[in-house]
Amino acid sequence: MIRVLVADDEPLIRAGIRMILGSADDIDVVAEAQDGREAVDTARSTAVDVALLDIQMPVMDGLTALAEIGRAAPRTRVLILTTFGERDNVLRALGHGSAGFLLKDSAPQELIHAVRAAATGNAYLSPTATRHVVDVLASPAATARREEAQRRLAGLTTREREVLDLLGEGLSNADAGARLHMSEATVKTYVSRILAKLDCDNRVQAALLARDAGR
Repeated sequence: MIRVLVADDEPLIRAGIRMILGSADDIDVVAEAQDGREAVDTARSTAVDVALLDIQMPVMDGLTALAEIGRAAPRTRVLILTTFGERDNVLRALGHGSAGFLLKDSAPQELIHAVRAAATGNAYLSPTATRHVVDVLASPAATARREEAQRRLAGLTTREREVLDLLGEGLSNADAGARLHMSEATVKTYVSRILAKLDCDNRVQAALLARDAGR
């Protein structure tokens, strides 16, 4: 079962998310939080695979809570769920290590798919979030980012670059291993090595860096 924490300051929203996720036989909402601080404390004290965080919450906002959970419970994957799709929010969420970003008006099946993707180590971006990322990559500042990204990727071996390319496709360790004829454990070792060499906190950041480099 995928153990999920839902954090939102509106009880009706939490209830709706619980109902949607409860319709999936492999997902269990094990905890709820009504503000960012409570979400961080719950993630620290409760075994949670995926945390769904709203951005606009009292006491501590979702983006701050995302960063705190990354330090307090690094094994917990965080999805940002919000009504606000502004570009800065998307980029800040990804920069803080979010496993994905989707809007509250997403279809129920999309929410379930995003949770499953995050739980298996993959990233999920809603169409709106994807457009924002593409817009940024196409901006004039992208040239400088591309050169910097290419410089950082230059230190990877050929095999590490192959693994990184598959991360960019959103493949899990198991799927990447099948593609490259390696064990899942070996791919996991490569991923850890890639993150260390690129100074990235997670797979999403590494995948975005690869895209910046034009891979």
